[in-house]
Amino acid sequence: MDRGEIEAQLRGNTLRVYVYVIKRRKVGVREVQHSLHLSNPSLAQYHLNKLRDMGLVKEDNGSYVITNEVKVDFMRDFLRLGTLMVPRFVMYAVFFTVFTVYIAVISAPIFTSVPVVVLLLVLLASSSIIFWYEAQEAWRSAPQP
Repeated sequence: MDRGEIEAQLRGNTLRVYVYVIKRRKVGVREVQHSLHLSNPSLAQYHLNKLRDMGLVKEDNGSYVITNEVKVDFMRDFLRLGTLMVPRFVMYAVFFTVFTVYIAVISAPIFTSVPVVVLLLVLLASSSIIFWYEAQEAWRSAPQP
């Protein structure tokens, strides 16, 4: 199955199950059903089998394990750090925030005498705020398992 077909089929509950399996690494049918509040275990089994048929997970003694990780449209904006998925914008926001604070501390003695420093700090602070906002929006738009 090519990437386009996989992305077309990863929607709704199947996507939620896929994200859950990525975060947990090894899951069972009942665990998926309870964690995602699916109506019954057969529905969880259906979505896990669908993922297996797509080649994204494999069954191992009743448990399902990720075999192939696909970056679906919303997941391209996230970095995976172990089992934690963090929006890319968080990295940019942290960088700009630290850089803004650093420049503010370093330039404190000359703050009033050099107006360019004020402009630089305003631009850096604005960039930092924008990146934090975008990170928050990316986090909200991600499907919650």
